[in-house]
Amino acid sequence: MAERRLTDVPRVVLAALVVGLALQIGLRNSLPPPRAAAADLAPAPSLASARLAALGDPIALAKLLMLRLQAFDYQAGSQTPYQALDYDRLTQWLQLILWLDPNGQYPLLAASRVYADVPNEAKQRQMLDFVHRQFLADPDRRWPWLAHAAAIAKHRLKDLPLARRYAAAIQQYARGPNVPLWAKQMEIFILEDMDELETARIMIGGFLASGTIVDPAEIRFLDQRLREIEARLKRGSGKPKS
Repeated sequence: MAERRLTDVPRVVLAALVVGLALQIGLRNSLPPPRAAAADLAPAPSLASARLAALGDPIALAKLLMLRLQAFDYQAGSQTPYQALDYDRLTQWLQLILWLDPNGQYPLLAASRVYADVPNEAKQRQMLDFVHRQFLADPDRRWPWLAHAAAIAKHRLKDLPLARRYAAAIQQYARGPNVPLWAKQMEIFILEDMDELETARIMIGGFLASGTIVDPAEIRFLDQRLREIEARLKRGSGKPKS
């Protein structure tokens, strides 16, 4: 069957097609942009169900789930602010992903640097608490995220006792050779900010007496810090220079 040329189509039909196309474009432009509701984040499945779905490759599934989770706020072509997400369900997903891939670090990075970076104190604290709990399961590998949580607690939340709690956990549980001294000493500096000078002095003395610090520069630094704290204790006021 031979195709008809465009010039053979009646003008009234062409006009109707043009009008119909224009109406469709106008209607599409007049509608509000599609939005992804935060409530659409479904509860995370059980670990048993996830392992069954992984077909023997839980690490691959964990990476796919993390990608899906981070892409959630771009569903339907629009952005849902992180703070609008259901953080209880968000925590479930992050926990599940860590269960599937215990050596993975990205869920904790996202929790401490993405999902905790929202203008909502309750949700910030929820993410920091999640990071703290997961740190306890693998301190020597997960300490960087708790150190960041301590910084958020100190500088953003202005909650020095919470910052000290996180710093103390690093000092107590992160004992591996790859944990830097500055991370283990975070509690000392927070104690100084809290004017808990006597406790800070005792901690520094303990570090120096333990024999675990062998770097001469680190020893000199701690010794100088100790002298400054002792001078403050004698004066009863003032702060040492950072």
